[in-house]
Amino acid sequence: MTTSEEHTAAAGEAEAAGQADEAGWILDYVTDKSYLEFKGLDKIGLGKIDLPQFEPIELFGLSINLSPTKYVVYLWVAALIVFVMMTLVARTYRNGPVPHGFSNFIEVFVVFVRDEIVRPNIGEKADRYIPFLATIFFFIATCNLLGLVPYGVSSTENISVTAGLAIMSFVMIQAAGMSNNGVIGYLKGLVPHGLPVFILPVMIIVEFLGLLTKPFALTVRLFANMTSGKIVILSLIGLIFFFQTVWVAPVSILFTLFIILLKMFISLLQAYIFTMLSALFIGMAVHQEH
Repeated sequence: MTTSEEHTAAAGEAEAAGQADEAGWILDYVTDKSYLEFKGLDKIGLGKIDLPQFEPIELFGLSINLSPTKYVVYLWVAALIVFVMMTLVARTYRNGPVPHGFSNFIEVFVVFVRDEIVRPNIGEKADRYIPFLATIFFFIATCNLLGLVPYGVSSTENISVTAGLAIMSFVMIQAAGMSNNGVIGYLKGLVPHGLPVFILPVMIIVEFLGLLTKPFALTVRLFANMTSGKIVILSLIGLIFFFQTVWVAPVSILFTLFIILLKMFISLLQAYIFTMLSALFIGMAVHQEH
C-alpha cells in the first residue's frame, strides 16, 4: 500500500470514528452507569462520583448484582421526595381538616386519582386500592420530572425500573381478583364459561398469555415514551454540533425548549396512563362477571 493510500485509509477510519462518536454520545446519556456524572463540575471535584460496587450474589444458580447504578440512585431520590412530600402533607391534615398551601396543591392530584381513575374503573371497592395507585402515580410522576432537572435522570428511562413497577401492579391485580372472588373462583373466571371441553386447554394457554401481556404493556409503554423523549431532546441539541455552526443554534434551542415543555406534560401523562391502566386491570380482575 502506498503512502497516499495509507493516508486515505487513515482519514476514512478517523471519519468513521468521528461519526460513531457523534452518534454515540446520545446513547451515552441513556445508558446505565456505575457512577454519577456531572459534566462541567470537574474543577470542584464533582465531575464524576463512583458508586460502591458489591460482589454478585449467587442465588438458585443466578448471579444477582445489587450494586447501585445511576438509575437506582435517582430511583431512591424519587422515593425519598415522595415520602417527605406525603409526610408533610399528612402533618398538615393533623392540624386541621382543611388543607392549605402545598397540601392543597397535592390534594388536587389525590382527588383526581381517586375520582377520575380509581373509582370509575374499580367501582364500589375502589377506596382500598387508592393508597397503592396514588403512590404509583406520584412516584412515576416524580421519576419522570427528575429528568428535567439539571443533571437529573428519569429512572423510568430504564426498562428494569418500569418492569419492577409493572410487576408490582401485576401482583396487585392478581391479589385484588383473588381477594374479591376467591382463589378458585378467580382462576375459573379467567376462562369463559360454556366452552367445549376440547377448547379449554387452548383457552387456558391464551388467558395465561393474556395475563402476562398486561405487565409487558405497562413496562414497554412507560419505558419507550420516556426514553424517546430524552433522545429527541438530545438529538435537537446535537444539531448544533452536527452542523458545526451557530446559525442553527436558535432554531435548535427553541425546538428543545418546546420539547422540554412537552415532556413536562408527557411526564404527568405517562404517570396517569400507567395508573389508569393498572386501575382498569384491577377492575377487570375484581369484576370478572362484566
